[in-house]
Amino acid sequence: VGYLFIFFILVLTGIYFSAYQLSAAYPKFEYTLSAITFAFLIGVPILTMRVLAEERKQKTDQALLTSPISITRIVIGKYLSAIAMFAICLLIFVVFGIILAFIATPSVGVIFGNILGLLLLGSSLISIGIFVSSLTESQAVAALVTFAIEFVINILDSFASTVSNDFLKNLLLAFSFRTRYNNFALGLINLADMIFYLSVTALFLFLTIRVIDKRRWS
Repeated sequence: VGYLFIFFILVLTGIYFSAYQLSAAYPKFEYTLSAITFAFLIGVPILTMRVLAEERKQKTDQALLTSPISITRIVIGKYLSAIAMFAICLLIFVVFGIILAFIATPSVGVIFGNILGLLLLGSSLISIGIFVSSLTESQAVAALVTFAIEFVINILDSFASTVSNDFLKNLLLAFSFRTRYNNFALGLINLADMIFYLSVTALFLFLTIRVIDKRRWS
């Protein structure tokens, strides 16, 4: 599944990179990176759907739950394995950036901001996917629910633009993953945006630990 995720993301990135950077000689690689964020709506549910759901379905979670390893270490280990697959994609994005440097003069700061933003965005989405995977033993259900949650998250900024109430509009934008990523896409590294993504990641990993811990003693 991890290799399928890498293949899926890199194929889409390669298509955009070939069309805009190589064929059209467009120097702004950040446009390609921003454009493929929609691929995470499909890629992340595929990556995380069986992380814990398959363990529960195959009953192999019993071996984990009765092992001397803490629940926290199990969840963090699962999370880091998913992040490793995601990070491989980002490393290859760096290679694309190096290739672009031979034919144009890209903005290194903007590319770095995009890759950092993708890492933070991906880490938070993966933590949500792992939490959903811990709630069911069906991979299909885990994938669909994760996709639904991430779809809603992705359109919060669009929905906020239709709201007339300023308080509600600002509230929606405050929880908009896309709006916060757009700052990184412009090369603007905001500490508040970093804290937001890290807080979401920590929250859903904590909830995952609590779900598994409850099952352990039930």
